[in-house]
Amino acid sequence: MNVNFQLLPQAVASANPQSKQDVLERVAALAAQVYGIDEAAVLDGLEERENLGSTGFGRGVAIPHTRSNAINRPIVVLLRLESPVEFDAADAMPVDLVFGLISPEKAGATHLHALAAISRLVRDDAMHDALNEASDTEALYALLSNQLERDAA
Repeated sequence: MNVNFQLLPQAVASANPQSKQDVLERVAALAAQVYGIDEAAVLDGLEERENLGSTGFGRGVAIPHTRSNAINRPIVVLLRLESPVEFDAADAMPVDLVFGLISPEKAGATHLHALAAISRLVRDDAMHDALNEASDTEALYALLSNQLERDAA
């Protein structure tokens, strides 16, 4: 679907986590369920990265990320939160959109390109608003897949 990362329709979900830790656990669980990777290893990596500093991007968005030797290309899960969760973001806003990114262990530039692609998506005001206003997860996926295909062209 995108040159920078893979996002499958079933990797887009709504959730109602109660804390930052709960968000990370849900990202790991969804990644494991959809992409068949080890949930505990993903969660450990997400927690380790989060301990270095918040991945709260700002504007209500977080991009927790880690690496895994179980995949060949970056993969993404998207959680739209039913209620915003405090994430220690730089702008102090709680998050309600979470893009979980897992990249191959040795994917230096590839990982950075995937982060940049997600960042470009959520910095676009029209896309940011559309993601927040999407009626359901199918609409979220459609918005993302259409935009990512246009960006790749």
